[in-house]
Amino acid sequence: MKWDNLAKNLLKSELKKRGVNYEQLQEKLAVIGVDETVNNINRKINRGAFQFTFFLQCAVAMGIKNLRLDELVAGEEHE
Repeated sequence: MKWDNLAKNLLKSELKKRGVNYEQLQEKLAVIGVDETVNNINRKINRGAFQFTFFLQCAVAMGIKNLRLDELVAGEEHE
């Protein structure tokens, strides 16, 4: 699995678990002072090659407290 795909899948999974779409994520990011357009969020997430800072901002905005990486990477080869 490519690392950018892992990052993309992890963030998309967390959005889905919380029922948050890109428009709602944009609103949540704005609350914590992060100015992103919905189109930029869409491009960043679908590209998967976003900075870890963006991931942390999304995690804080969504209220993520814990992540289980072992479930995502189990049995996968990494590049």
